[in-house]
Amino acid sequence: MEAYQEILIFIAAFTIIALASKQIGQFFVKIRLPLISGFLFAGIIAGPYVLDLIPARAIENLRFIDEISLAFIAFAAGSELYIKELRSRFKSIAWITAVNAAVIPILGGLTLFLLADFVPFMSELGLAGRLAVSMLAGAILVARSPSSAIAVVNELRAKGPFTRTVLGVTMITDVVVIFLFAFSSSVADTLLKDLRFDAGFIALLLGELLLSLTLGYLLGRILQLILSFHSPSFVKAALILLVGYSVFVFSAAVRDLSHELLPFELFLEPLLICMIGGFWVTNYSGYRDEFLEISHEIGPAIYIVFFTLTGASLALDVLSQTWLIALILFVIRLAGIFIGSFGGGRLAGDPAQHNRLSWMAYVTQAGVGLGLAKEVADEFSVWGGDFATMIISVIVLNQIVGPVFFKYVINRVGEAHPRGAPAPFDGVRDAVIFGLRAQSVALARQLQRHDWQAKLVCLGSDRLQELTAPDVNIQQVEDLSLETLQKLDVEHADAIVSFLSDDESYQLCEMAYEHFGTETMVVRLKDRANFGRFHDLGVMVVESQTAVGSLLEHFVIAPTGTSIMLGLDEEQEMIDLELRNPDLHGTALRDLRLPLDVLVLSVHRDGHTLVSRGHTQFKLGDKLTMVGPRDKLDKVTLHLDA
Repeated sequence: MEAYQEILIFIAAFTIIALASKQIGQFFVKIRLPLISGFLFAGIIAGPYVLDLIPARAIENLRFIDEISLAFIAFAAGSELYIKELRSRFKSIAWITAVNAAVIPILGGLTLFLLADFVPFMSELGLAGRLAVSMLAGAILVARSPSSAIAVVNELRAKGPFTRTVLGVTMITDVVVIFLFAFSSSVADTLLKDLRFDAGFIALLLGELLLSLTLGYLLGRILQLILSFHSPSFVKAALILLVGYSVFVFSAAVRDLSHELLPFELFLEPLLICMIGGFWVTNYSGYRDEFLEISHEIGPAIYIVFFTLTGASLALDVLSQTWLIALILFVIRLAGIFIGSFGGGRLAGDPAQHNRLSWMAYVTQAGVGLGLAKEVADEFSVWGGDFATMIISVIVLNQIVGPVFFKYVINRVGEAHPRGAPAPFDGVRDAVIFGLRAQSVALARQLQRHDWQAKLVCLGSDRLQELTAPDVNIQQVEDLSLETLQKLDVEHADAIVSFLSDDESYQLCEMAYEHFGTETMVVRLKDRANFGRFHDLGVMVVESQTAVGSLLEHFVIAPTGTSIMLGLDEEQEMIDLELRNPDLHGTALRDLRLPLDVLVLSVHRDGHTLVSRGHTQFKLGDKLTMVGPRDKLDKVTLHLDA
């Protein structure tokens, strides 16, 4: 009973530490360091070698958290392997992956074997033990970080053949490394137990692999069954994690029973089983989208817990003795990646520039690599913890340097499409409306009544003869090229509105996003299937059918607020203002001395909407949503813009 109480206390304490770890991770992001490095740092600080908030005995009691996290990481690795997205670049992906998987383990393993006398825990091992450790290290050094790669791609909006190849290689490699690790782990187990390498061993190894694949397929079926339940997503997520943890329990049970009842030990790789399960659900079931959505929802919490616990388990005394070895392995890994990427690219016939630079895209290393290092620590208790500390220090170096290299190479090959820098505010609020329609003319007139300068752009002869509006500035253009947009002075527009076709609207918004950094873009959507790509650009979408229904709903639920929002209440108006007065930076709302009939509804800052309260302190660049009489809002606008 006392043991269970102690475990509960440990879990409660660790939960608090994990919440603090999240904040530390966010701080690391602000100083342009990887998020997981912040989690690892928090774990180190809370671990037994610094503050001892997570004592060494607690780490062992929390091992089940490790296994739940590892199962999730394997599911995520399998889900990233989506065959339909990899077909177009399959030749390049296959060659680069194959050459890397051959070169890196050999270089890394051989280097560590030659340095064994300088590694404290290896110097005490015999020849077989040194070979076993070197094989395991070589396999883990192959691992990549799909999550880090995808984060950089999304940040830069990278697209093109080079980017598709990099993502394909990164995802496939994390699958290959699990196979490599399963093989290396079985061989290492055989070496350490002084068993013979014969036909029986090869048959056992193949049998273990075939059984793991079969169990992975069955696991995929179980995951499909869970996803088919008519239950809330959090229930499905809990069941998925429970099933993943069960795989580790089952694998350990099979190993113990085979050791007792059979003349050989049967080792089933739980990471491989979970990865196959995630792969099957993603490619051969109708639940890919839901599986990915659940993974994205629970992923952040899982990574916080896993990486924090990993940091706490780092043996700093060993790290102080092996940091030079870790640095050497880091450099050797870079050399292996260069050889493998260059050689694989040449064999695939990729462009010479891509072959010379592609190694920079494969440096990042995180999830699966950390998971495998932790599994070694669990499986080989005598020296596994020291091994994990050394390998994790290599992974941390790769994770710090990797994203920087990746950003550089994406920009160098010209496949980055980030948001452009917006032009400074010129003191005039103007909007450019594309597409000559009755609605667009009405919108232009409404904006003009609010002291906006509205420009209506007619593409070609788009209804130019049907609609006449002498009070609206209408300009005719022949195309939507960048030169045309520059002539229209779209660069200085505070807002862009499009009534064009979905493809034309997307072309327009993409150019405005990349070249002008326009923040406010609104599109009337015609096909809801296109919602995703507009959403990724931060475009506000209006869909006619759903917009009318939503408007009627708001009229029923909040008629007064809806009337103000639509400008139907002549005495009240709602506007968004940007705080540009440096004298008001850091001023609290209660000290702003607003008119009594002007209300600040919300503050939009750094992509988040804050509900305003009296103690809310404003910052330059904040966007304030305000409601009040028009004449009072005009005075407030002058005060905020001063």
